[in-house]
Amino acid sequence: MLVENQYQPLPNYLTIKESEIHGNGLFALLDIPIGTDLGESHYRCSESSEIKRTPLGGFINHSESSNCKRVGGPYSFHIITTNEIRAGEELTVTYTWYSPT
Repeated sequence: MLVENQYQPLPNYLTIKESEIHGNGLFALLDIPIGTDLGESHYRCSESSEIKRTPLGGFINHSESSNCKRVGGPYSFHIITTNEIRAGEELTVTYTWYSPT
């Protein structure tokens, strides 16, 4: 049983599977509306300023015609859908993760 506010590596409507883009990717199990916050993808450690990746950030692949975007900072980054995502569709972002802020 999931306790409220307990960390989940991925939302229950996403899965990781083999991608035609590269290696493994994130795929929708259900239709996802535009503007949905999928959760935290990266965070910056306050002690070291190092950027750490969550499973959400670790498995989302790059595309120049992405259907999601990174928002937030400087200490927490989330993935937001920019298009309606259909069940079975791979979620992608345009990589800009490690540019200095």
